[in-house]
Amino acid sequence: MSARAYPISNPQSETKNPKSEIRNPKSHYSQANWAIAWHSLRRNPLAMFGLVVLILLAAMTILAPWIAPYDPTRMDYDNLVAPPGIAHLFGTDELGRDIMSRVIWGGRESLRVAVLAILISLIGGLVLGLISGYYGGILETLIMRVADVFLAFPSILLMLSIVAVLGPSLTTVLIALAISQIPAYARIVRASVLSAKNLEYVIAARVVGASNQRIMSRHILPNIVAPLIVYSTVMLGGMIYVTAGLSYIGLGAQPPSPEWGAMLNYGRVYLREAWWMSVFPGAAIFVAVLSVNLLGDGLRDALDPKLRT
Repeated sequence: MSARAYPISNPQSETKNPKSEIRNPKSHYSQANWAIAWHSLRRNPLAMFGLVVLILLAAMTILAPWIAPYDPTRMDYDNLVAPPGIAHLFGTDELGRDIMSRVIWGGRESLRVAVLAILISLIGGLVLGLISGYYGGILETLIMRVADVFLAFPSILLMLSIVAVLGPSLTTVLIALAISQIPAYARIVRASVLSAKNLEYVIAARVVGASNQRIMSRHILPNIVAPLIVYSTVMLGGMIYVTAGLSYIGLGAQPPSPEWGAMLNYGRVYLREAWWMSVFPGAAIFVAVLSVNLLGDGLRDALDPKLRT
């Protein structure tokens, strides 16, 4: 027979193509999934409402120095406990401070603490979860047992203990929130890594000689982002009201900081005579948490293929 009947393949092309076959289909599939998820999210009116409200709240807190009508700490003794009116749309408190300005500035404090706590706990849990889930062995056992110890305590008790040791302040609340959520993130990431590291594209990347760091960063991490986004969005609402709750009992923001929970604490004494001192900060907390929860439910439905409509 002639040599044409048995074509000889090029060894260089055989060693080069598998990497491109791993990278390109995965990248295209990922982009297609995100496009489908965004389309599904846009079809959910409640989720889009939550997204719009959350964007408006974020813009309000960022632009607080320019849109707040008054200095949140400036006292006006001519307008003590003034009801809502033209000069003060949300009224004033017992020291003549403008409630509307304090609500706007208070959102900056509450949202800042909540978002930073989510980011810190996400990064910490992501590192621990990736290491324990991918490498396994005694390292996984050690990390998970430490996480179990933290999860054995009620989260509010753990946070109160941290605040009691470090002293009341928003920085302490931030540290307490982050530490309390790292074990939960670590468990979520570990479970996702355990299910992803034995999939075909990860095995193929390992066969062609990709390093562990590259496999974790390029092949596993992009495919476990969806549950982390959903969990972080839902937990953001919890972080907001826990921050406000700790400030309400005096363990968070300290006077004269205009934080929503602290404002509720100030206004409870005047609830019968000056309802606006508590209603407007409480409404801000309600709207923020509701918008985050609506967005979280929509993201869960959009990012989970089983729940897409």
